[in-house]
Amino acid sequence: MTTPHNAAKPGEIAKTVLMAGDPLRAKFVAETYLEDIKCYNEIRGMLGFTGLYKGKPVSVQGHGMGMPSIGIYTYELYNMYDVDNIIRIGSAGAISEDVQIMDLVFAMGACTDSNYAYQYKLPGTYAPIASWELLHKAVQIAQAKGQRFFVGNVLSSDIFYNQYGRPDSWKEMGVLAVEMEAAALYMNAAKAKKNALCMLTISDEIYTGRELPPQERQVGFTNMMEIALELAISL
Repeated sequence: MTTPHNAAKPGEIAKTVLMAGDPLRAKFVAETYLEDIKCYNEIRGMLGFTGLYKGKPVSVQGHGMGMPSIGIYTYELYNMYDVDNIIRIGSAGAISEDVQIMDLVFAMGACTDSNYAYQYKLPGTYAPIASWELLHKAVQIAQAKGQRFFVGNVLSSDIFYNQYGRPDSWKEMGVLAVEMEAAALYMNAAKAKKNALCMLTISDEIYTGRELPPQERQVGFTNMMEIALELAISL
């Protein structure tokens, strides 16, 4: 079975998928870390690959920018390709002054300014959270590697160029960083009764103005990639 967005045939996608907003980051992970690689998707340039990492099958795929885009790709993976675990390996802007460029953030929860949850017709505000098994194991792997990381709330925003300036109100509520996809990923996982974790590398610091160049965001987040791959083969 294929979809309008994914050309993979049944069995071509592993049970655990690493996903990056940038499909070229997905390509870099596949070519750098996986063996016996097969490209299963090129539709809309959203590259997807399956290969072996330390002898175990792992897939890696792009998901695009924003909640509408990741919402489509993760819905299809969970519900049409029977994927069990999705690990987002993304970039984020630091909100907390304790969080610095190249630090890792594991999104325990995802606040959002999006209306993505309206489709579930809930009688209140939904709190999207990570799957505990994935979060717990990721923390253990990061600790074993001596990696500097933070665990906490992130903001999944629909807006990249925000006309109202810096996210001071979110900062006051202890939010660590801002990105654009985790909340939709977590909601799709919850609805499908599957597992999800958003892992982020800080690419810029909103309150200092420090930022990484685009090329570094594409290929430079190897610490996060390696933790995600170790997590994938532990599941």
